[in-house]
This record gives sequence, C-alpha cells and structure tokens, in this order.
Amino acid sequence: MSANVATPVFRKEGAGTRTTASGRIRRRLAEAGQRFHANDNIAAFLRPGELDELRSEVEAHMQEVLRALVIDVDSDHNTVETGRRVAKMFVDEVFRGRYQAAPQVTSFPNVAQLQELMIVGPIAVRSACSHHLCPIMGRVWIGVLPNAGSDLIGLSKYARLCDWIMSRPQIQEEAVVMLADEIERRVRPDGLAVVMEADHHCMHWRGVKDTESVMTNSVMRGAFLRDPDLRREFLALMKRDHR
Repeated sequence: MSANVATPVFRKEGAGTRTTASGRIRRRLAEAGQRFHANDNIAAFLRPGELDELRSEVEAHMQEVLRALVIDVDSDHNTVETGRRVAKMFVDEVFRGRYQAAPQVTSFPNVAQLQELMIVGPIAVRSACSHHLCPIMGRVWIGVLPNAGSDLIGLSKYARLCDWIMSRPQIQEEAVVMLADEIERRVRPDGLAVVMEADHHCMHWRGVKDTESVMTNSVMRGAFLRDPDLRREFLALMKRDHR
C-alpha cells in the first residue's frame, strides 16, 4: 500500500481483540437492536474520535477500490489523494446527516395563536441515490397550518432540517416522508405538506441518460388531506413561486 494511503486505525477493545471503528460502531448498533440503513442517523452510537478513524478507514478502502479499477494510485498525480478526498466528502459533507446529531432547532410558542397557511420554499436540497451514490439535486416546499398549541420554528431552521435529512444516501420517496416526520414532531401543526422536485443523476449520467426527467413527490397530512381547498391553495402558491 502506498505511503500516501491512510491505514485503518485499530483499537483494542476487550481481551485480545482489535477492531476498526466501523466494526465497533456496528457492534454497538447490533447490541442495541438498532437499524443502520443508508438513510439512518447513527450519531448516538459514535464515540469521541471515531469519526476521524472512520474517515481514515474509508480512505484506505477507497484507494483499494481505485486499485481494483486498475488505476495507478501510486504514480498518477490526479488520483494519489483521491481516497482521502472521497472519504472526507462522504463523511463530512454529502453523508454527514448519518453521523451528526440533529441540528439545534429552537421553538417558541404560538403566542399570537396563528392559524394561517405558511409556506417555506423553495429550499435547495442535495442528496445521493442509495442505489448508485449519484447526486440528487432538487428543491423542497413546505406548507404548515399551525394551531393555537403548535410550536413555531424560525424559517432558517426548516432549511437546516432539510439539509440534515437529505445529507444521506436514500431514495426521494423515503426522504420526503422522513422530513415530514421530523417537522411534524417539532411543530405539531394541524396540517403539513411537503413537496420535493429533484433531478436524479443516476438517470442523467448513466442508464437511460435522460437529462430532462424530474421526479416530484409529496406528503400531505392532517388538514391538507381533509381540505381540498387548502391543498389547492398551497399547490397554487407553490407553483407561483416555481415560476
């Protein structure tokens, strides 16, 4: 292995055992009966320093993937550091929603007892398809109908929650439901609507290579399901913003 490639860090844990960071984290998840699918958050199972170890482990494996693709990572100046760059990109950026705790979102009571439709968006979102790890680039609109007992959160917090949920490998259909669950838990509105429109590079870049296809899906809950007029108002205002 090249001297430029990070060696996975091993740490003793238990009598005579040597495990990688990923091995220790997986064991904790298994012992807790906790799922760790691509779009799950596992921040609660990470210990201090393990994210650095995990980054080094991914770097070493990524360099071996390049070797398996018959790329000379020892003398090719363009790829000698690619493993490190990809590891940093995955762990710290595009997949960070798996490894970081939920963002701090301060809520405040609905003192004015607002009960009018509020729409936030379009919020730019970036994710990755869990099938091919290709980019998903899109926009999200959120409609909230609060009640007197709802908690309210600042507009920027919706964008932070979107980024946290979307920064994981996943499929768009599940991502929108996860985002709706997170907002509903925090705000407790009478009605919630989430619409996502995105380009999928697993279609643009490979396969059919169709550059025009866009996927749109929605989640409607509470009053947005019961009241067609409210649903039409949200969609009409969203389309106006779209233009």
